[in-house]
Amino acid sequence: MTDPIADMLARIRNAVRASLPTVSLPHSKLKEALARVLEREGYLDGVSVEGSKKLTLKLKLRYVDKVPAISGLRRVSKPGLRRYAGAGAIPKTLTGMGITILTTPRGVMAGSQAKRENVGGEVLCCVW
Repeated sequence: MTDPIADMLARIRNAVRASLPTVSLPHSKLKEALARVLEREGYLDGVSVEGSKKLTLKLKLRYVDKVPAISGLRRVSKPGLRRYAGAGAIPKTLTGMGITILTTPRGVMAGSQAKRENVGGEVLCCVW
């Protein structure tokens, strides 16, 4: 697999379109950190790691009156073209209605938190 983050976002997008309650995907530390940010920001109801030898990341999708909390996902930085942003140049998603997720020297965090901590990094994705 060339881009595991894009695969994760595609699985979430497909599960939301099919109105599934949960989605399972192969575990990695970066995917788990990304899912924890989505949970913290209110886009997911739960994140759990299951299995003993081969770990699986299980995400519980959030629905409000049968309307999904996630209406769109977009991968920004790709393996062929990495996108970086400084603390003052972190892009807004839908003029502040969505979130931008970055990987920084202090870990994976939402764009608003990165601005507060005055740290930039690689822009992973945008969620709205």
